[in-house]
Amino acid sequence: MSTTASSPPSSSNRTPTIHASDIEHIVHANHWDPFGVLGPHPVGENGRPAIAIRAMLPDASKAWVLDLSDGEPGRQIAMDRIHPAGLFEGLLSGRSSAPPYRLVVENGEGHSWQLVDPYRFGQILSDFDVYLLGEGNHLRSYDKLGAHVREVDGIRGVHFAVWAPNAQRVSVVGNFNHWDGRRHPMRNLGPTGLWELFIPDLQPGEVYKYEIKSRYNDYLVTKADPYGFYAERRPQTASIVWDIDRFRWEDGEWMARRAERQALDAPISVYEVHLGSWRRRAEEDGGYLSYRELAEQLAAYVSEMGFTHVELLPISEHPFDGSWGYQPVGLYAPTSRFGSPDDFAAFVDTLHRHGIGVLVDWVPAHFPRDQHGLGFFDGTHLYEHEDPRLGEHRDWGTKIYNYGRSEVRNYLLANALFWLDKYHIDGLRVDAVASMLYLDYSRNPGEWIPNAFGGNENLEAIDFLKKFNEAAHAQFPGILTIAEESTAFPGVSRPTYIGGLGFSLKWNMGWMNDTLRYFSKDPIYRKYEHGMLTFSLVYAFSENFMLPLSHDEVVHGKRALLDKMPGDQWQKVANLRLLLSYQWTHPGKKLLFMGGEFGQWREWNESESLDWHLLQWPDHQGVQRMVADLNRIYRSEPALHQIDFEWQGFDWLELHDWENSVLAYLRKGKTPGDELVVVCNFTPCLREGYRIGVPRGGGYRELFNSDASFYGGSNAGNGGYLEAIPEHHAGRPYHLRLTLPPLAAVILKPQHDA
Repeated sequence: MSTTASSPPSSSNRTPTIHASDIEHIVHANHWDPFGVLGPHPVGENGRPAIAIRAMLPDASKAWVLDLSDGEPGRQIAMDRIHPAGLFEGLLSGRSSAPPYRLVVENGEGHSWQLVDPYRFGQILSDFDVYLLGEGNHLRSYDKLGAHVREVDGIRGVHFAVWAPNAQRVSVVGNFNHWDGRRHPMRNLGPTGLWELFIPDLQPGEVYKYEIKSRYNDYLVTKADPYGFYAERRPQTASIVWDIDRFRWEDGEWMARRAERQALDAPISVYEVHLGSWRRRAEEDGGYLSYRELAEQLAAYVSEMGFTHVELLPISEHPFDGSWGYQPVGLYAPTSRFGSPDDFAAFVDTLHRHGIGVLVDWVPAHFPRDQHGLGFFDGTHLYEHEDPRLGEHRDWGTKIYNYGRSEVRNYLLANALFWLDKYHIDGLRVDAVASMLYLDYSRNPGEWIPNAFGGNENLEAIDFLKKFNEAAHAQFPGILTIAEESTAFPGVSRPTYIGGLGFSLKWNMGWMNDTLRYFSKDPIYRKYEHGMLTFSLVYAFSENFMLPLSHDEVVHGKRALLDKMPGDQWQKVANLRLLLSYQWTHPGKKLLFMGGEFGQWREWNESESLDWHLLQWPDHQGVQRMVADLNRIYRSEPALHQIDFEWQGFDWLELHDWENSVLAYLRKGKTPGDELVVVCNFTPCLREGYRIGVPRGGGYRELFNSDASFYGGSNAGNGGYLEAIPEHHAGRPYHLRLTLPPLAAVILKPQHDA
């Protein structure tokens, strides 16, 4: 390196070995290549080799290099202050390479300490990692980017890495360096836009951000780590260093059997949960339960109720409670509202050890504008499109990922794999898929840009979703991917090799809308809406459907499920029991939002606990008992779950009796003769002697009756048993003469062949 006579004043008479412009850039935190200045560098001294060691130490009044060539305690070499801001340089004469060393620092009050120089370490990321990250094909990028506790050359510390291709300079800042961007500028890894720095002696629990100085317009901002594994609890916004690999899992039995438990012919009954409002503390002003408290209570409750899975509303870190997690900032961080990453891992582990699968809502459709988040990350529209016609959801006030940019795709794909890998998540329900598929989603003419072929399909997002499903299923066989998709886009749950998107399941929004609209009608008018129920079977096997009665249906003035039902209180409760019975016996996997299983009266409020006190009343106890029994029957009877996605698993017995608002159908398992008869009476009229044709004779046991007094009903029914009459009816060789309870469903099981 050249010397210059125009350097700032030094604390000695020696001329610094670097140019004044390098000094200025370093002390003002503007240097593109801080490793080209700081740390050890070979220099010439009167024709002899020497090593110059430079460090930016704003707190120091004096500093020394502690030469450890001969081991401890080492030999101290005084450093010169080559700039008043705290830039020091020490010269080790007669050396062609740097020895092992530490820095000794003394402040103006006479206190001294030692530190390991971050700039003595070489590049940490391998060239292959840099290549894959730059190409956007590093599916485990979370193992490389972000903050990782590790050991380098025998020194423990934290390795930081971030992507900011349009930055002039990136620094790690935190409490450990007084949030001073001059102290820890990162190594620039060239055209890939990656920056890295290993900071010795940092420990898990350190709070940090990235301070980014853009190449454009002197834009300066501090950002949370896009790959941060832990975050401060809102309203604080910094990331927290954490070792997410230290948790010891004990869910081996679940993981070994997961694929069979989540097969498409298995019973899948999902309890949808918002962790912040499922249950709260009775004391402390109704504060949150921790992940570990929730784990024990939720596992016990879900086991008692017979659900096979829980589905969590998004648990990625999010700044605004009212977004319910659907506007995440920290995609790689379980929210700190309920504890640490270890606590969340313990939550999943506990549910698995109770035989309960854990699904989470995943949000690659949009992200919020919060300044510490991804928006305008390095002074450019890095993660989002610059054009608001492509890069904004005006309805939600959020930004849209640029799915066509390889690094952004990599970020999202790796995030999906991260949850499946590091936290043993059993499936991802992808939120707002329709908003990803269509360029004109919720946009007026002129507010969107057609694709290259003039259409409204977002080809880049479609390709991304296919790649996501291919990667998730290839890397973690047996997991589920579930699409919340509300349009008729074809092949959502069909394999990508035949042109589908590759999801395991798709929410059946048509069934949900039609069913809830039907049930909201007074029974006297239901005969005019009969087609709302029968229409679902026209398309029921076009996708692998899940039937959702989700959180979206019990908020924003839509009223709770029980309150949607018409009639007096008895009829409302009976209607709710009938609705859930119809859902559990209709083809498709099941999902029910918390509170629906005991008849919550109020709309869901994310800031309050469910109304568990309602369970002191028999009506609510009855609904809860019934759901538990429905789950038990659903899991034990193959006819209700084995053939959900093919017409061979279903047959109408009565679909045309609109006048009486009665439906009857057959559900079938894979074994010949494994059948159940389901009959639903959607009016409050008791119907005696009602005839239904059935395919076989003999006895039929009444497995279930939603009108049972045990559930709060009137206890009308068939005495638990019926004998088929050997006379043709409705094209069947036998028929049953039934008593149909009011606003109720019954399930009958053949006992033997005639």
